[in-house]
Amino acid sequence: MTILGIETSCDECAAAVVEDGRVIRSNIVMSQIPFHERWGGVVPEIASRKHVEWIRGAVEEALKTAGCRPPDIDAVAATETPGLLGSLLVGRTFGRAFAWTRGIPFIPVHHLRAHLYAVHLQPDAGLTFPYLGLLASGGHSSICRVDGFDDITELGTTLDDAAGEAFDKVGKHYGLPYPAGKYVDEMAREGDEDFFAFPMPNLYKNARPADMSYSGLKNAAVNQLELFRKKG
Repeated sequence: MTILGIETSCDECAAAVVEDGRVIRSNIVMSQIPFHERWGGVVPEIASRKHVEWIRGAVEEALKTAGCRPPDIDAVAATETPGLLGSLLVGRTFGRAFAWTRGIPFIPVHHLRAHLYAVHLQPDAGLTFPYLGLLASGGHSSICRVDGFDDITELGTTLDDAAGEAFDKVGKHYGLPYPAGKYVDEMAREGDEDFFAFPMPNLYKNARPADMSYSGLKNAAVNQLELFRKKG
């Protein structure tokens, strides 16, 4: 089975052709970073407009790279949720329209479940169930137990901000290039881990000890830096 996959959950417009759920025949990703970096984060209105401009070209390029034509596609899959509403609408609408005109199935995809399944795509490392999956995308941070293709148990998730948001907000505050995660990571490797004592979240009062919290750390790094400088 040959499936056309469409992903427009945030700021990257992507289309791919996948065969039998494993073999990636093409994977086209069109990045919007140059359009958002001046703002230090993703601007939803800009993201959705760029998806409108790029979605047809991304799909055409994915088909061309895979050596396919529309009649060769057996089904269309597109991100349904979660994500930016305007961006999701573009990919979902294009995917549904493509499927309707060809008379083939349309498959709505849950964004976070797709992250967990991605490790099964080519090249396959021989991963077997069960396994633990860590999701650390821009707006979501979760730890899941995966017992099967559609048998997923969330063990913990962020109670407030996600790791990606913390990186972006701290980076923006200190004037680092966007996206800031890469630059914060590089600076951390050369930093002094004994210079600050930032607060650690207290999650033991919750029912799930695997839950995470990044809001306090983000606010400390942005607004209260001097309070946590170690004396001497």
